[in-house]
Amino acid sequence: MNQSKKIMDGTLVIVIYMMLLFITIFVPFLSMVSIFLLPVPFVLYAAKYNWKPSLVVWVLAILFTVLLASIYTIAIPIVVGLGGIIIGSAIYKDLSAYETLARGAFGFVIGLLLLFVSTQVLFQVNFMTELRTMISESVEMSTAFLESVGMQGQTEHIQELMEIQIQHFIDILPVLLITTAFLLALISQWVSYKMLNRIQKRDLYFPPFRTLRFPTSILGLYLIVIIFSLFELNSSGIVYLIFQNADVLLSFLLAIQGFSFIFYYTHHKKLPKFIPILSIILTVLLPVIFLTLVRIIGIFDIGFNMRERLMRKK
Repeated sequence: MNQSKKIMDGTLVIVIYMMLLFITIFVPFLSMVSIFLLPVPFVLYAAKYNWKPSLVVWVLAILFTVLLASIYTIAIPIVVGLGGIIIGSAIYKDLSAYETLARGAFGFVIGLLLLFVSTQVLFQVNFMTELRTMISESVEMSTAFLESVGMQGQTEHIQELMEIQIQHFIDILPVLLITTAFLLALISQWVSYKMLNRIQKRDLYFPPFRTLRFPTSILGLYLIVIIFSLFELNSSGIVYLIFQNADVLLSFLLAIQGFSFIFYYTHHKKLPKFIPILSIILTVLLPVIFLTLVRIIGIFDIGFNMRERLMRKK
């Protein structure tokens, strides 16, 4: 009976996954939502049966994707299935929400790396080459447009700035990959928690954001990155790329820590709840000013135990 239940549930997972896949492919205005829901069926199955039966369902989902959709969509089940199974397996083991999130993000990173490798091996497509070609064409179109509106004198300067920004974008692709994996893991885990709580009457939830604290080792790593940024490194060398990506990633984590402290301080002082929301809005609208301030708050929170100081004053 248990085996037949696994098969029935596995079949249902594949059916739901295929429905979400076709929505993602053929309904563009819904794809922005459905792409984040694709891992959820795998999460729910792995949360119930753990990873071993889930791998069978994952392989079948890949086969059905190739047969019913296209070989070119094989990357989708590879990414969402792997990440979803890892999240579900962590839920099955009753791991904490943030540990589950970390494992899920790692799974999505591995899936995205497999995507790049499979694209190059199966379809002979070099992702980086294609990206550079696409960006170069975009720069040429922008330059032509500027010339057509009578801005020939500034074209060269603007083109140079655009090329610098584009090169920076290419250099930090690893961080963008990690960020994408994190968002996929976060949203799919949150939706899965809601569904498991409703279906299985479980009590799964993320701890309040204000309780989030990163280890003090982040400050040590950030200090090393700052020190290395003072040296003249070869902009095309691997060391430069490593530290540039580390700088972006650590700055992002410190900003999250800063927002967490703002939420904590607001809750601790019983201030209006719109204050932390306003801080996020201002940071999005004026990132040059407020993102730096939020990052500094995060550094002080980690380095000087600001929360313990507040508790002692209470």
